[in-house]
Amino acid sequence: MVSAQADGAEAARTYELAVQFYRESHDLALPRHLRDQIDRASSSVVLNLAEGSAKASRKDRHRFFQIALGSVRECQAILRIELRHVPTLDRVAASTYRLCVALRC
Repeated sequence: MVSAQADGAEAARTYELAVQFYRESHDLALPRHLRDQIDRASSSVVLNLAEGSAKASRKDRHRFFQIALGSVRECQAILRIELRHVPTLDRVAASTYRLCVALRC
């Protein structure tokens, strides 16, 4: 079980990585339909991490972090389709996954 303090610190690091990826994703040359999709998915990661971090219960945090992880996977799929790799996204994925595992109820 992860302590609330460790959970908060990991969530904060994950949030900052997600913001970094969101900004980096704007530099990617993608077809319009995938550009729109990655913009939505990458912002969803940031927003769900932020909202989940504000929730009082582990169950609520876990739910929002799972949604963030789903959006991370969506970003990964878009980059895979386009044969792109952004190392920051790998770090966001690993960190978000750790948050979800730590909070399983």
